[in-house]
Amino acid sequence: MGWLIVGSDSLQMTLTMKSELICSDQPIIAQPGDDIILPCRLDPPISATLWTVEWTKPGLDAKYVHVHKDGRLLHEIQNPSYYYQTRLFVDELKHGNVSMKISKVKLSDEGTYRCLIPSVQKEASVQLIAGSVSTPVIEVTSGESGEVVLECESKGWYPEPEVLWLDGEGNLLSAGPTETVRGPDDLYTVSSRVTVRRGNSFICSVEQKIIKQVREALIHVPGRK
Repeated sequence: MGWLIVGSDSLQMTLTMKSELICSDQPIIAQPGDDIILPCRLDPPISATLWTVEWTKPGLDAKYVHVHKDGRLLHEIQNPSYYYQTRLFVDELKHGNVSMKISKVKLSDEGTYRCLIPSVQKEASVQLIAGSVSTPVIEVTSGESGEVVLECESKGWYPEPEVLWLDGEGNLLSAGPTETVRGPDDLYTVSSRVTVRRGNSFICSVEQKIIKQVREALIHVPGRK
């Protein structure tokens, strides 16, 4: 009875063919200034130490966000907006970890990132969503008899949020349309007015469902003396 002997090169080729490049299927959510990781790995794990690993962002004039080749970053072909902002975990490449870290995220970093290992034709993508939030402020703008007009304003949001008014028991109130202004920094300022009766508490809730963020402000309007 003979024995089938598989060489190390053949074994490596078999593992390479079976291995898949997998990035996070959930968006990575960050606020400006955050350090984040775009997770991406070879599964089953095989070493990517000797391979070129490319991270690109489709739509950029210079598409390369980070290219790791021969043990170093190819700085000369990197998009200038990512200079000194990205890195791979070089010590983890041998375990198939090709994740990329982005430091001090900017709103302009938002988008879909593609990880590619050309020599073995492996490719996958992951989405980065950049968000910004702030706490709303409520002011009493006018009042007559038993009613007052409340205005809620919140600056510095991204993406655009929605504004809801609630009474002290959590019931949704009918309010006027939300006014939205987008500044030169791409951040949104939202404001909303509602007319309410005195002698109750009211909540202005500013919500952004994509980045799963909510900020609220509470005001108590005393009754007339």
